[in-house]
Amino acid sequence: MIRVALPTSASAIPRSISTSASESISKNQEEETKRVWRKADAVCFDVDSTVCQDEGIDELAAYLGVGEAVANVTRTAMNGNARFRDALAARLQVMKPNHEQLEQFVNITKPKLTVGIKELVGRLHARGTHVYLVSGGFRRLILPVAELLGIEKSRVYANEILFDKQGNYHGFDTSELTSDSGSKETGKPAVIALLKKKCQYKTVVMVGDGATDAEAAPPADAFIGFGGNVIREGVKARAKWYVTDFDVLRKDLEHDDFDDE
Repeated sequence: MIRVALPTSASAIPRSISTSASESISKNQEEETKRVWRKADAVCFDVDSTVCQDEGIDELAAYLGVGEAVANVTRTAMNGNARFRDALAARLQVMKPNHEQLEQFVNITKPKLTVGIKELVGRLHARGTHVYLVSGGFRRLILPVAELLGIEKSRVYANEILFDKQGNYHGFDTSELTSDSGSKETGKPAVIALLKKKCQYKTVVMVGDGATDAEAAPPADAFIGFGGNVIREGVKARAKWYVTDFDVLRKDLEHDDFDDE
């Protein structure tokens, strides 16, 4: 192995060499992520703006007639760097969906699957790879998505809206791992750690569009950024492999299958 000592001063590095080295490192990281992807025991997908084209909470808010109000709350929360759980609580407090409204919304709304996701999940299932949906959204909105993709209900990790005996909104279940984020003990990192412990997976990959997806690795063995619906530059910068089309991931698996024959 050849060791290369780089100059300690950035100004001493010719731009062409610096750029070339950076591109080489990036390419190596992408290739390593691809190797992890091909041998994954389990793959966890985010749902909103990843598996689905839209954001479920925004669609539900619009149905309830409080779309703009919820958007304002979201902007205020994000600008103030509010923790995920507080932002979720603030939005739900504006929406306050009752049980009947939630069920009506689910019954009249067909999930808007992202192009290529059904084929990708089918390919993963055919390889024996376990597929999970891990979301900060609501389980009741995500179960129809899981059904369309042939994913077992037990492999959906999401938030649960609570109702009182009359069916009125009564908060959400804060014991759900996905009800918060920002540390390895909560959110998607905690879900993946749980899966690795419970199911003894050796290799788990997280795929998603957002910051809460990127923070899942580690314990996920790799994070693949997805920008097919919305490109978040901060997430793109953190991803060692970033794709905007699920066919790229599916074809990479097929290439691997061909090599194994």
